[in-house]
Amino acid sequence: MHTVLVTGATGFTGSHVLQRLDGQPGLRAIAACRDSARLAVPFAGEIRSGDLRDAAYVNGLCRGVDTVCQCAAWTSLHGHRRDSRERFLEPVLRLIDAAHAAGVRRFINVSTTSAAAPDHSADADSAGIPRRYWPHLCNVVAIEERLRALAGTGFSVINLRIGLFAGNRYGLGLLPILLPRLRTHLVPWVAGGRTGMPIVDGRDIGQAFLRAVQAPASAAYRSYNIVGPTVPSVREVIGYLHAESGCPLPHFSVPFPAAFAFAWLLEMLDPLLPWDPLVTRSIVHLLRDTQADNDRARVELGYEPEYGWREAVRTQLGEMAQRQRRPMRMAVPPD
Repeated sequence: MHTVLVTGATGFTGSHVLQRLDGQPGLRAIAACRDSARLAVPFAGEIRSGDLRDAAYVNGLCRGVDTVCQCAAWTSLHGHRRDSRERFLEPVLRLIDAAHAAGVRRFINVSTTSAAAPDHSADADSAGIPRRYWPHLCNVVAIEERLRALAGTGFSVINLRIGLFAGNRYGLGLLPILLPRLRTHLVPWVAGGRTGMPIVDGRDIGQAFLRAVQAPASAAYRSYNIVGPTVPSVREVIGYLHAESGCPLPHFSVPFPAAFAFAWLLEMLDPLLPWDPLVTRSIVHLLRDTQADNDRARVELGYEPEYGWREAVRTQLGEMAQRQRRPMRMAVPPD
């Protein structure tokens, strides 16, 4: 029996991964989370409750585990440098070291297609590029580099660079941030909306992790882009949001340099205002074309996404109508 630990099991990624792994022949899933009452899917297996900020908990977490699926995250689209370090970077680095020390054979990490430079992001093995204006992304890249350094020391690493997630049980992401901003009539097209928006449904993320768990053993660091069956343009997605929710279309377009400059100005004004900036450089960065596709994941992992971007967006819009009574903040609130 192959034992798989899923961290962040109550979050968006972790809940979909746990749901996909649970009940698979030959696999025994363990859920790691702070509060088992918040598990979003029925789960009768072992639960290891605790906080990844607790070193004693982390040191014993990987006991008897063959594979770790690292899905835990504290996320921010703007600022919160200290929170991101203390709530995300340091706990995940501690988890990586604990897994390595415990003899875990495989570590599967959730990352983002936005980690690499846009002109290199089609190659998921390319180095991540830290962006000083986005502390959380810097930490995502730092985690990739730690895993890259440990791979080949009896520690197999699979890094999954995932597109913009959508679907049920959504958390902080581009769509719930973008929609209320579009309704202000102040958000323009960037580069005419011609760049790609690599949306992926949570259920396909679960499938990607399952394929990574089942992949043949390797001592190398392997990284894969994981997106939906097709990658729509930003214009297609916003046009669909307009048709489904009635949000206005942007009234004008600006090039990326102007968008980054305007976002920088709004970030500088942020300390003086009681609300989040209308646009940040992180949002503009997410609109840049990554050229990500599933070709390598399809060949090497057998990953075949099943849920198109329209279905994922429609599902999330339905859930947002029930859950999101006010605009979402750009960081997960501190607990």
